[in-house]
Amino acid sequence: MGRGSGKYGRGGGRRRWYRVPLALFVVAAVVFPLSAAARPRVPAPPPAQVGAVTAGTLDEVYAAHRANAVEASRMAAAHGDRRRAAVDRALADPARSLLAFDGRGSGLVTEVFGDLARADRIAVLVPGSDTGLDTYDRFRAGASALHRQLVRQAPAGTRVAVVAWLGYETPGTVSTAVATTGRAERAAPRLREFVRWLRGITGPDSGVSLLCHSYGSVVCARAAACLAVDDLALIGSPGTGADSAAALRTRARVWAGLGGDDWVADVPHVSADLFGTTVGLGPDPMAPEFGARVFAAGSGGHSDYFRPGSPSLANLAWIVLGETSEVSRA
Repeated sequence: MGRGSGKYGRGGGRRRWYRVPLALFVVAAVVFPLSAAARPRVPAPPPAQVGAVTAGTLDEVYAAHRANAVEASRMAAAHGDRRRAAVDRALADPARSLLAFDGRGSGLVTEVFGDLARADRIAVLVPGSDTGLDTYDRFRAGASALHRQLVRQAPAGTRVAVVAWLGYETPGTVSTAVATTGRAERAAPRLREFVRWLRGITGPDSGVSLLCHSYGSVVCARAAACLAVDDLALIGSPGTGADSAAALRTRARVWAGLGGDDWVADVPHVSADLFGTTVGLGPDPMAPEFGARVFAAGSGGHSDYFRPGSPSLANLAWIVLGETSEVSRA
């Protein structure tokens, strides 16, 4: 279903009702900072010190971060936070492959699906707002679904891996940070460093794709110029802070997809300087003038891009596999 189809289509009357409130929110997010009760800080150990990570030491790295998650779970339980203790305990399962883990604050984790050292095609997923350890399962579910899809669609003999990279502190959906590029500016160097390391592990012949959801597309845009990746997919993007795909200064193929029922379609694509802060994330990556390759993302909502059986999941898998002729266009 296209962006303008159905009773909730972009041109529909019901959606037009949301535009003025959303525009006012973008301004209010800076002029009148929103406040909410901060989540109490949960005690956790500092991240495990693993030294230089190579293809040959990945198993030891995974084990070290799982052990750290065990200790984080113990400390969270002693603090009385049973929810965080359960999350950390699940991450410590021997079947999990953790490239990084930090249980402090909202938490950071990087998890691998598949054999990273031997993969021919690798997808790195970059999440959007409100993603932390307490909500990590929904992000992980998407990465796991993509890995299963890649295994199904990959040509015989092609090895695949997926990396769920929660490597930055994401903004809240209702916050001052989500309407600006500030959080992305701080995250971009971390993403660049990770991709450089990944290229060192896998070698130049492996294909690497970035799949960037929601505010994660802003992070990817800020890092794009220095990333040796083959494809960059902007998924449910509210804007990137860049005026066009060319302005990203990347050699990667730039893709964009938006579900037919994604509320991001009603986010105002504006950028203005207010009180010394640039508010808004600029042009719509789905617009023809932006210059991205638009792929069909189906009729789903903002959280449905990795739903099993969806057109978006199939198309994202084709993009990661480098099978661009198989990608259905919007």
